Amino acid sequence: MNLPPFRKSYGGRVVLDFPGGELPGDGVCAVIGTNGSGKSTLARLAAGVLEPDRGCPGWPGRPRVGYLPQHSYPFQMSVRANVLLNAAGRGRKEARERADALLDRLGILALADKPAHHLSGGETARMALARLLMRDYGLLVLDEPTAAMDIRSTALAEELVGGYQARTGCAVLWITHSLKQARRTARAVFFLQEGQLAEQGPAETLLTAPRTEALRRFLDFYAL
Repeated sequence: MNLPPFRKSYGGRVVLDFPGGELPGDGVCAVIGTNGSGKSTLARLAAGVLEPDRGCPGWPGRPRVGYLPQHSYPFQMSVRANVLLNAAGRGRKEARERADALLDRLGILALADKPAHHLSGGETARMALARLLMRDYGLLVLDEPTAAMDIRSTALAEELVGGYQARTGCAVLWITHSLKQARRTARAVFFLQEGQLAEQGPAETLLTAPRTEALRRFLDFYAL
């Protein structure tokens, strides 16, 4: 799948000028870069929740998109009821079984009947991921989905998303600050710098033998 070009500016300042890029059909594309490089802006544009200055707000052949923003929101109902909010098209029994299976995979099934607004940040993030994965999508856009999670929860989330991708064949755009996570999960990488796509290519190549000095400095700073 190819992402189209996107351009976005605020107050006359261009924050992202993305020329377009290819997402792998068999895995995750990680988006890396420093704070302010345009990662979350790219996520919101790809998800269609932000309109570009120019480009393709709804590009031809655009798939169904599932989007998980940085900050997960718990509705004031039970954890299970939150997850079931995204169960459209499933019967009641099937939906509950699917919801409980996802909560179990993420280690929070025991919290299913608890009020969602009483969860910790990491638990809320896991609940939101379960809610998202209730449906099948052609493109999954995940903006720092594990930032609030501990090591074990992060591993569970990565495994779940990997299995979901393999089952559905969807493209996955995964925004991450963790180079170790990019190495574990990604087939391809977009490296953004100051709103520009500085490098793109296979993860195993870019994360070990970068072509640009900017990416070399970035990798050295974060000590991959």
